[in-house]
Amino acid sequence: MVTRRTVIKAGGAGVLASGAAASATSATAAPRARGADVLAVVEKGAHAVGFYDTASGRRLETVPLADYPHEMVVDAGRRFAYVGHYGVRMSSTPGAGGAAVFVIDLAGRSLARTIDTRPFNRIHGMGIDRHDRLYALSEEKAVLLGFDAPATDPAPERAVPTGGVKTHLFTLTRDGERAYVTGLLSHTVSLVRPHDAAVAPILMTPGRLPESSCLSRDEKTLFVGARKSSSLVAVDAHTMKVRRAKKVPGDPLRLYALGGDRLLVTDIVGKTLTEYDYDLRPVRSLGLDGTPSAVSFHPDKALAYVSQLGTDRIAVVDLDRFTVVGDFGTRLEPDSSVLLPAAS
Repeated sequence: MVTRRTVIKAGGAGVLASGAAASATSATAAPRARGADVLAVVEKGAHAVGFYDTASGRRLETVPLADYPHEMVVDAGRRFAYVGHYGVRMSSTPGAGGAAVFVIDLAGRSLARTIDTRPFNRIHGMGIDRHDRLYALSEEKAVLLGFDAPATDPAPERAVPTGGVKTHLFTLTRDGERAYVTGLLSHTVSLVRPHDAAVAPILMTPGRLPESSCLSRDEKTLFVGARKSSSLVAVDAHTMKVRRAKKVPGDPLRLYALGGDRLLVTDIVGKTLTEYDYDLRPVRSLGLDGTPSAVSFHPDKALAYVSQLGTDRIAVVDLDRFTVVGDFGTRLEPDSSVLLPAAS
């Protein structure tokens, strides 16, 4: 049975395991005897990945990286994390940016190696499929790169044009056969076949400045946030035709699919998390102290970890009660993160 605890990651990396009900632990509580859950956080302003004990909020380790890493994904076994080297602070920042993927050893909490992606630069959106194949998006070249064995590949195995302009993020199906790429300047979403460049991208316009998207659990509907249009749009994931659209408050920066046919949307103007149903009707909303930049989810508990700009803190949100149950500080500009559960 699918419940709200079953969370589908926005990057399309597959369904995270659902778990039994568990009460959230405040980040100020003592660590558990068998070890604590650890949150790995990309701190883009501090140019690093930080590892935090979620029970105490204590920083365990820092992995320094080149300037302005941004998006991160992990493999199914949580052995490696892959971080795109964007190389500039924001999408509006001019410059060539970075041209690399950083491979982080999660057990050793160290930089294992760096994959050079030149000439494909400003690597931002990242995705990984159920086969642990990696995908990285070049914003500057509007090309989606593919790595069949990212733990060892010295370079991309393939490069597929996306058809958009200033391509920033993408959502991937679990099998890796379809990718939905947002173009910030073309104001488009492209349906791309990552393993067949001979298939032309299918483009549609959901509104102004589409950035984040996510797929429904059955992967038949794509939900898109059009930031400058202040709207959520439901799109047929095969035909790319709009099914429904709804004006929403503020600036819908990020979208995540939850179990129970629900969406979680971050609003960086209102500083809120809002849950919507698949008909785009608001269900409930939660105000935050900081600006929510990205969210990750516990694989076994109904907990979300919300990175907040401005306050440089992680808010721990109980998804059942929809309330903040803890928080802890990070270094400058926490962004994408992943929860590494404690050993049982």
